[in-house]
Amino acid sequence: MNTITFTQTLIMAENQQPQVIEKNLELDDDGRPRRTGNVWTATTHIITVVVGAGVLALAWAMAQLGWIAGIASILIFASISVFTYSLVADCYRYPDPVLGKRNYTYMQAVKVYLGGTMHVICGLILYGKLAGITVGYTITSATSLAAINKVICVHNKGPDADCRSSYNPYMIGFGTLQLFLSQIPNFHKLTWISTVAAITSFGYVFIAIGLCLSILLPGQGAHTSITGTKIGPELSAADKVWRVCSSMGNIALASTYATVIYDIMDTLRSDPPESKQMKRANIIGVSTMTMIFLLCSCLGYAAFGDQTPGNIFAAFYEPYWIVALGDAFIIIHMIGAYQVMGQPFFRVVEMGANIMWPNSNFINKDYLVKVCGVTINLNLFRLIWRTIFVILATILAMAMPFFNQVLSLLGAIGFGPLVVFFPIQMHIAQRQIKALSLRWCALQSLNCLCMLVSLAAIVASIHEISQNIHKYKIFAYKQ
Repeated sequence: MNTITFTQTLIMAENQQPQVIEKNLELDDDGRPRRTGNVWTATTHIITVVVGAGVLALAWAMAQLGWIAGIASILIFASISVFTYSLVADCYRYPDPVLGKRNYTYMQAVKVYLGGTMHVICGLILYGKLAGITVGYTITSATSLAAINKVICVHNKGPDADCRSSYNPYMIGFGTLQLFLSQIPNFHKLTWISTVAAITSFGYVFIAIGLCLSILLPGQGAHTSITGTKIGPELSAADKVWRVCSSMGNIALASTYATVIYDIMDTLRSDPPESKQMKRANIIGVSTMTMIFLLCSCLGYAAFGDQTPGNIFAAFYEPYWIVALGDAFIIIHMIGAYQVMGQPFFRVVEMGANIMWPNSNFINKDYLVKVCGVTINLNLFRLIWRTIFVILATILAMAMPFFNQVLSLLGAIGFGPLVVFFPIQMHIAQRQIKALSLRWCALQSLNCLCMLVSLAAIVASIHEISQNIHKYKIFAYKQ
């Protein structure tokens, strides 16, 4: 076992699928209980996953890009997503998209179509992004908790009062809560958390839209332009370029659900074919979300112009209870979303440890512990490793609590490889498209363009984070 690297072990763990044996149930072709999902349930899942705190940063992205480039970017990213997710849908089964063997995860599809090396690269990007998202969600929650405190403070003491507060206590509190929630054994126990998170996500998006309309309808909107924020004493040409690139990452994050696309497809019944249903759901879901994105970004930019904040809620103080409610919805959503994204990462690490040390009681033995009359299934390895992970994620968030830049970085890391590169390469392999043919050249051109955009957004996000860290004392950020 010593010859197996931990990376290889994680990949082996990711490919393990539980054997499901159900009696008295009609089974699908893979021996699992018959799936009952359809186009509309898949559409609901897509909308639920895509709606997130990243939507609140789109108004800032629009302000950096301006009306023409901003609207065009949202539409282009959405169109690319519709196209490439359709390619991914065809790769759910191998080798035939209708009759082939199912791929239960994105990584499995990459492995059967592109081979082991790409499989490893995909795994590192996919699970690295999932781990990074937990840091982003910690920052988002702390931002919203601080915003609630600031809104109430301004309401009580007036706009001239110093209502700034440190993010650290809020991050520590959020991290402490996640220490307990992270001990939930697996993804299947999260249904109630996911449902509450989905409801609240729509709540804060529509509150944000309503607040922006409350400024625009009386005619109090700010000056805007077709080129976005103006270069001047407060904004150099170089900073303008960095912000434009970073805003692309924000838009990319709002457009992606690649990490869960096969989880959604695995709920669909097989007649009509899953790929056909998923393509329809993808068009409906992404189109719906694009309209919401355009509403949030356009209304926010129209309301605040060049002064549009990174989180649109940060611009509002009255009516304070509605603003506080919107921020509270964000926090509730982040509590559930943290676990929805973190649990797959927890699972693959724990299965990898099980493969490396199959006889270790520390890793594999569960203990039944009664606390206040409730029986808890306790695993020592799960308890210690998940606790360490949550603590590290919280410390990283405290070190760089910059909402826009971290969200942009996460979006940029995932978009190029997961939304564009792997889907195109799998499609080429599946259809056996000849190299240098017209279709091959067109697909690879799209691939190269999107990878360059992702790379530019990654560099810009890192630059912005480094600039902010130099500007503010580490672990002492206040807003």
